[in-house]
Amino acid sequence: MLRSIILLCLILISFSCSDRRLQKEYPKIDIQITNALILDGEGSKPVKGDVFIVGDKIVKISQKKIRHDHILKTIDARGKYLAPGFIDLHSHGDPLETPDFENFLAMGVTTVSLGQDGFSPNYNDLQEWKDKVEGTGIALNIAMFVGHGSLRELFGINEKTHPSQEEIIEMAALLEQNLKICFGMSTGLEYTPGLYAEQNELLELAKIVGKNDRMIMSHMRNEDDNALIESIDELLAQGEFCRVHVAHLKSVYGKGSERAEEILDHLSNARNRGIDVTADVYPYTASYTGIAILFPDWCKTNEQFEIAKVERREELKDFIRAKVNFRNGPQATLLGTEPYKGKTLLDLEKEMSKPFEEILIDDIGPEGASGAYFVMNDTLQNTLIKDPNIGISSDGSETSFHPRGHGTFAKIIEEFVVKNEVLTLEAAVRKMTSYAADILKISDRGRIKEGMKADLILFDPYKVKSNATYSDPFQLSEGFDLVIVNGKVVRQNAQLSGDKPGVVLDPN
Repeated sequence: MLRSIILLCLILISFSCSDRRLQKEYPKIDIQITNALILDGEGSKPVKGDVFIVGDKIVKISQKKIRHDHILKTIDARGKYLAPGFIDLHSHGDPLETPDFENFLAMGVTTVSLGQDGFSPNYNDLQEWKDKVEGTGIALNIAMFVGHGSLRELFGINEKTHPSQEEIIEMAALLEQNLKICFGMSTGLEYTPGLYAEQNELLELAKIVGKNDRMIMSHMRNEDDNALIESIDELLAQGEFCRVHVAHLKSVYGKGSERAEEILDHLSNARNRGIDVTADVYPYTASYTGIAILFPDWCKTNEQFEIAKVERREELKDFIRAKVNFRNGPQATLLGTEPYKGKTLLDLEKEMSKPFEEILIDDIGPEGASGAYFVMNDTLQNTLIKDPNIGISSDGSETSFHPRGHGTFAKIIEEFVVKNEVLTLEAAVRKMTSYAADILKISDRGRIKEGMKADLILFDPYKVKSNATYSDPFQLSEGFDLVIVNGKVVRQNAQLSGDKPGVVLDPN
């Protein structure tokens, strides 16, 4: 009996001391989340506990109950999982147009990476853009990249194949200036004007990126299976000077797990040689981009197109016909731009009673539409997703006619964790949190630890649902009951709070 009383007293003393220390250091707690299954983001098994937030930081994590006299808001997790907010490694959007980013918040994303595919806002000084964004307010965080194509446009280089050394020096100087507030440079080598850049230009810019300890995130030159390794090697050459990242890794026309393993081995061998290379994927077998991808390199812009229609029409028709048929035929291109939205090229052939190549030439043109292209293999892409060295991105936005912008991260939980058990919950969360943070070198997010920023999500994985479809891609995901950004509740029970505590992140 005496032993029991002594033990109880010791427990009470320990409990009381913990209270006093926390209360002395933090007289007021802004948010306490209780009874949560805490996923730390590093792949560890969940632990039941409470998380205390003051301002924008996690100040205490406890597996035992702690009292505090001044808690402004208590949220009972009721045994749901509490994880770091997801970090989207490759995303699109304009915070000056859509500062709420609800499509991302609804699938648990608290940080997006913008300035992708070689295109960043049309500012010489991106600090000016950053000031405007933060002056307007945003609901989540942004990791910004400098667009290589935008640099070419700003200096009037555009489609020039051989810029002068002086022009390259000018681009490098502006790149270095903007890298002070950006996480790296993005390239879009399949798009105008990036596709006109040669390796000497890219290597010179890579040296600037490496000098500033930043990364190149690349939409590579060619994602077709027969050109994929060559495209990766072009990026790996830049990796001799800086960290490099393959955006939305895919193999167009490639098939099977064996081919996926060959691609993964190629990246692994590069890492073994000392090249810091990473990659991300999205969980869909259709890509989405401008219709110019179906046109030849000599006919990507409207200016080039007007000349080609007159001087090379038959050659243009032959190229488009072969390209579309090679990409699984006209039924595999689903347009996402009015007045063709929701229709395939095959649908348009039937409606307009003429071949799809003539529709693309006479009615649409290379800059007249965007679309989803069903050109990937499930087994290959799923093998990529399983690899622990591959992160997750949406490559989506609020407006693109593709379900990835509203469903990616929910789909990873719903299909790859719960339904098909391809990934454990801990492994999936790691990919979307701490691993993404490590790729970007974000040191204060992506983990639930004391002292980290309070970007948090609360969910029951069995209730997470990706509602977006190819025919109706704008449906919000379900199941993420609470989303906290920088210590503020921004979305709860499918309702936006109206707070906009997000920031344009400074690279570490």
